[in-house]
Amino acid sequence: MKTKKLHISFQSFSSLNELSETDQKLVAKAVSACSHAYAPYSNFQVGAALLLENNKIIIGSNQENSAYPSGLCAERVALFHAGAQYPGVAIITLVITARSPLKKLKAVVNPCGACRQVMAESATRQEKSFNVILVGEDGQGYIFDSVYDLLPFSFKFE
Repeated sequence: MKTKKLHISFQSFSSLNELSETDQKLVAKAVSACSHAYAPYSNFQVGAALLLENNKIIIGSNQENSAYPSGLCAERVALFHAGAQYPGVAIITLVITARSPLKKLKAVVNPCGACRQVMAESATRQEKSFNVILVGEDGQGYIFDSVYDLLPFSFKFE
């Protein structure tokens, strides 16, 4: 038996000013998308914005349903919309943020496992990975150069 190690790299930032102008614009779109969330059960609003290779920006927000788990996360809303409306157009960057009207969130919110798998499948589908930026309410966050850093052992049907 061999022991193997997994190394994941990411950058952290303490202010949105550290991001490029394009990434700041995506963050603003993701923050705005939070206001479109339908989250009456969790009071947890998530917004996502993704930049496509053709410079289109797609937004998504979480959409809950009383018949849980029939709702959908913001990331998947945006990724599925991009796949349906812009097939074959590569994703460059995905930004995810969250907020709650009940309290200020203290940490960056990470995507759930299902969203990580859809992100990995999207990268596999386009045959290249994309950047993922996670942003907290305080403007701090993380930048991942690859979706596979968030889910290194993604499911693949080969």
